[in-house]
Amino acid sequence: MANFYETEKAVSEYLLFHYGTKADVLPFGGPEAALNYPARCVSECLDIHLLPAQARGLDLGCAVGRATFELARHCETVVGIDFSQRFVEVATVLREAGTMIFSFADEGELTRKATATLPPDIERERVTFLQGDAQTIPASIGQFDVVLMANLIDRLQNPMQCLIGIEPCIQAGGQLIITSPYTWLPEYTPKAHWLGGFLRNNQQVHTFDTLSEILLPRFELLSRKNLPFLIREHARKYQWSIAEATVWRKKS
Repeated sequence: MANFYETEKAVSEYLLFHYGTKADVLPFGGPEAALNYPARCVSECLDIHLLPAQARGLDLGCAVGRATFELARHCETVVGIDFSQRFVEVATVLREAGTMIFSFADEGELTRKATATLPPDIERERVTFLQGDAQTIPASIGQFDVVLMANLIDRLQNPMQCLIGIEPCIQAGGQLIITSPYTWLPEYTPKAHWLGGFLRNNQQVHTFDTLSEILLPRFELLSRKNLPFLIREHARKYQWSIAEATVWRKKS
């Protein structure tokens, strides 16, 4: 399933997801509150008052980079990492040019063209994109004041390994933002590694409770909220989902 994120179909859907205008995404109207999800993962979750001067940001599972660029509004430097080499290539083009023309599905084999455009007030030179595995982040990457993991944990082979491994990369007082619709699927994550969505000893196990068990020894929970998002497959078919966003602050 990981190969899907190397396909042109995935690139097209995610460019539209990250940068699409309302007219392109919702030609027939629809849930406008679900638009601009990657940007809202930053604007509605990050507590900018807790950031130090010259803060460093990490967007883990950055896809085609919209949230990475949004973090650059508040951080001196930002690193975006994704497992998909194709996503990293596209995000790097946007970093260099600030704009990119792409095609997206309209009906069957019919497509339309659109332009992904970054807000002009974002300082793109603050951002770097790298290909990498969220489950094996090297210590050499350093520490960060904010780490964003948007729609990532339920697409990993071993999400607990990722959560444990990322903790040393977060500065004391730093923020960890996790958003996910908790769509646990064996195609992406072996059931033995699910964080929630199953029964254990006839008791329901929910992802938020497992996240709390993993994180609360070293983090405090700052906020918990719902974030709707919309992925357009074609003009008349959509994925409408509700992610849960939790924000954690690393204890001193």
